[in-house]
Amino acid sequence: MPDKGDVRQVRASNPGDSQVRVYAVQPREGAEAEEIVDGFLEAMTSDDAGFATARKYLTKQAARTWRPEERISVLATAPDRKQPERTGERELQELSYPISGRQIATVDARHAYQPISPADFSRSIHLVQVDGEDGRGKEWRIDRLPQGLVLSESDFQRNYRSINKYYFASGEDWVVADPVYIRNRQDPVTRMDPVAQTVKALLEGPTNWLKPVVDSRFPTGTTLKDGVTTLTTDDQSTLKVPLNEKAAHVGREQCRRMAAQLLFTLADLQSVRIEQVELQRANGSQLCVGSKAQAEEFAPVRESGRAENAFFVDRHGTLMMLPTGGKEVGSASATLGPFGKGGAPLQSVAVARDESRAAGVSHDGRQLRVASIISDHELKPAMVTSSATKPQDRLSAPSWDGRGDLWVADRNPLKPRLMMVPDGEGAAVPVRTPQLEEGARVEALRVSADGVRVALLLREKGRTTLQIGRVERQTAGGQPAVSVVDLQRAAPRMETVSAVSWAGPSRLVVVGKEAGGVEQVRYIQTDGSTSSASVLPGLNEVTAVTAPHDDRSPIVAGSVNEGIVRLAPGANWQSMVKAGSSPVYPG
Repeated sequence: MPDKGDVRQVRASNPGDSQVRVYAVQPREGAEAEEIVDGFLEAMTSDDAGFATARKYLTKQAARTWRPEERISVLATAPDRKQPERTGERELQELSYPISGRQIATVDARHAYQPISPADFSRSIHLVQVDGEDGRGKEWRIDRLPQGLVLSESDFQRNYRSINKYYFASGEDWVVADPVYIRNRQDPVTRMDPVAQTVKALLEGPTNWLKPVVDSRFPTGTTLKDGVTTLTTDDQSTLKVPLNEKAAHVGREQCRRMAAQLLFTLADLQSVRIEQVELQRANGSQLCVGSKAQAEEFAPVRESGRAENAFFVDRHGTLMMLPTGGKEVGSASATLGPFGKGGAPLQSVAVARDESRAAGVSHDGRQLRVASIISDHELKPAMVTSSATKPQDRLSAPSWDGRGDLWVADRNPLKPRLMMVPDGEGAAVPVRTPQLEEGARVEALRVSADGVRVALLLREKGRTTLQIGRVERQTAGGQPAVSVVDLQRAAPRMETVSAVSWAGPSRLVVVGKEAGGVEQVRYIQTDGSTSSASVLPGLNEVTAVTAPHDDRSPIVAGSVNEGIVRLAPGANWQSMVKAGSSPVYPG
């Protein structure tokens, strides 16, 4: 306990607990100006319908023009109200209170979360004196304020939840996750429950970042039928979704894909069980019915009905398969084919998502080869070769996307490049990275199962950061042309990131350090958002990490001291193999 120094007032917000609700309190008669500001900031954190109570702190004109749905400014802690700035001769009738904090993210009107490196946030709330409601006396009210909401991170996490909307990859027949945030309970502005909010967000279309590479099967302009604010399932767990006239004439195949988009999107709502959806016209007639089983046809990774196997490279450079679901530890076995015989020692590896082939980087880091792991075949010539002098400047660990394309980075400082091998065979294609600044290079990469996003570890100015890029594909002169564009920082609060893996449709497991902190393993959404429950048990000196596409298999990591270890849900890290490296799940 401190035994000297001044007593200081601090402002804090309760941790984000979704079971806690804040009820707004309207301003009391004759309230001082600072009470009005504090009351309004607190009222912004409530679920009050239409933010009606928060608007009572505003002048009539400000109440009409304030748009809380326009944006959300997310601060590390509750906004700090400072002493008022005097406004000259009229200081008795007008006051301006600065509010400040450290902004960590913005949420736009399309519900998209955008993290930023913590930056100073400074706005002002201006108050004037107006006539009281009874016509007697004066009351302080806010007449100028920032548009949107200003919330602490804990208040944001208490009021909002992350869900994935799903759209079809452009030119393909599988879906892509698009994470956004909706209210945990009824939305104060639209009065919609979480299910209706989710459907509305899907119908509004993809977020601006993902829009260039995905398409919706819902006709442009499709919305929920006017007046629909609540959607509930019947006793058969069927959700009926009435749409407006824009969707009245869609064909059956298009409607099946519309239903699949809905079912994938609604699957994140744990509070409601939905087995099928019935899409309806505005007049109540049926468009089509789709079930969860039918929707799986459009998944980027098909359910196999079994837990995924992990793979790693043993001390001799041999590719080993490691069943991770059982209780037995250390029961690894060599794969079939050239990589399992030890004749072509490996440094790192990636296994195709159908577990039929593997791509391996030679032990010296120079060559990338592909071989079968289910039968014995002769090892094919190298697909990509690095000419870098130092081993650490040669090829990164490879990665397969769901299309069957193979990716690798050449870290040669004289010629850094990102390469893609179509279908894992044939000539490698250079991948354009127009946003990479000179001097930056790709240290490691992991491509999503849907093939339209890639997680990159970028080394620049002595730091390694995690960025998510959008994969755009064209055909030029009969040849594929691939670009990674619009890079977004996914972990801006981490000073350095050392390993990353996809852990589902829109989630990553990341190893890194925050400024002044220790190494941690945690989950991060691809939009850069996190939760207090995202930090995993600690593990020292992690060299690699990999996660399954679903939650049926544990996370697997490579550690300098512990070898190959696994982390099952609710457990701690458990050693599996004392000596090994490059652990991977298919992908």
